[in-house]
Amino acid sequence: MTARIGLVIVSHSDMLANGVAELAGQMAPDVAVLPVGGTEEGSLGTDYGSVVEALADADSGAGVVVLYDLGSAKMTAEMAVESADEPSRYTVVDAPLVEGAVAAAVAAQGGGSQAEVAAAAEGASGEAPAAITSRPALHLVQGAVSAEVLLTNEVGLHARPAALLARTVAELDADVVVRYGEGEANAASVLALMGLSAPGGEAITVVATGKDAGEAVRRIEELAERGFDD
Repeated sequence: MTARIGLVIVSHSDMLANGVAELAGQMAPDVAVLPVGGTEEGSLGTDYGSVVEALADADSGAGVVVLYDLGSAKMTAEMAVESADEPSRYTVVDAPLVEGAVAAAVAAQGGGSQAEVAAAAEGASGEAPAAITSRPALHLVQGAVSAEVLLTNEVGLHARPAALLARTVAELDADVVVRYGEGEANAASVLALMGLSAPGGEAITVVATGKDAGEAVRRIEELAERGFDD
C-alpha cells in the first residue's frame, strides 16, 4: 500500500482537535489524521510530549503535515518537530484549522507530496467557497467534454460527496469545473464544491478539458448515479 502523508491536528481543546480530525478523516479514509488537544490533566492547553508521539504515529513513511489552532499550539508543534530525528519529515503550516485540515486531507488522500499537502492547507486560507465568475464558453474549447449531472443523493454536494468528487478529479489529467446556479467551482477543491450549496435532486453542469476529460465526466456521472455512496 502506498504511504500517504499523515496529518496531526494540534489544539488547545481536546474536543476541537477530535472534531476537526473526524471531519478531515471523513475526506480521506486512507490517511492517518491524529488529534492532539488539551493537557495531560484534561484542561485547555497543549502538551509537548503528546505532540511528539502523534508525529511519530502519523508518519507512515511519507511525512506529516501539522495544523494548529492558536499561536502557543504552533510553538509546541514547532518544538516537537525540531526535536525529531528528521525534522524535514514534518511541516507545520499556517492555515485555517478546519478548512486547512479538509484541504490537506483530500490532497493527502490523492497521494500528494508533503509540500503539496502543506500547500493545499495553506491555500485554503484565501479560497472563495464558490467563485461566481463570468463564464467562458468552455464547451467550445477543443477537446472539452460537458454533461448535466443529477445529484441523486439526498443532501447533494455536502462534505463527503464533495471530497469523493475532488479525489476522483485529482487522479486524472483533466481540468474540471462544476457549475450550479450562478456559482462555479474548481472540482479539485472540496471547499469550493461545498460552497456551491448544490442540493440533492438538482443538476450540476460538469465541464472538463485535458487528456482525461471524458473519463473525468464519466466518473463524476458514475458517482452521482450511485448517490456518492451516501
